[in-house]
Amino acid sequence: MKKYICLLSLIATPAMATQNPMFGANHDNAITLYAGQSTGPGSLFKLVNPFDWDILPQTMIMAQYSQPMTLFRLPARQNFNVVQNIGYESGRGLSFLGVGISWDVVPLHWCGFYIGGGVGPYMRDSHDRYVASRLVFGEKFFVGKSISDAWRAEFFTLHFSNGDFTEVNRGFNFTGLAVNYSF
Repeated sequence: MKKYICLLSLIATPAMATQNPMFGANHDNAITLYAGQSTGPGSLFKLVNPFDWDILPQTMIMAQYSQPMTLFRLPARQNFNVVQNIGYESGRGLSFLGVGISWDVVPLHWCGFYIGGGVGPYMRDSHDRYVASRLVFGEKFFVGKSISDAWRAEFFTLHFSNGDFTEVNRGFNFTGLAVNYSF
């Protein structure tokens, strides 16, 4: 048991550092641009299993403004997001524009790399055959790398659904890359 407690302490210790790995030194703002491709409808668990991904004709572009914060002494960020999903070919009718707020937290970071997750509510301009409500929740997992004091790159997976508030809730899943500039 003592071995597990020591291992957990060693893993968690770097995350409790004073600098937020998602921001440069003394930077209080960040802008991030996301570009992702649909991995098909499905549950949140589809995000972490690439073998279940179905590449569909939908593209997601998101702009995010962030400020640093802490959550239970872990580095975090609070975000304002504007997202545009573009469905084309067989995905027509699945396009939406949405705005939302979200919170991301990084429990692990080391040598410029960081791993985290986030969640937040979004309002969309329409409902469709995947999700029958305008209110959706976004869940995100990401792996990031600090490139310089101001720049970071992230690989992410993102899931939008309404938490089964309505009968139709197939959800939207995306994976892609993000570029973050902090200032």
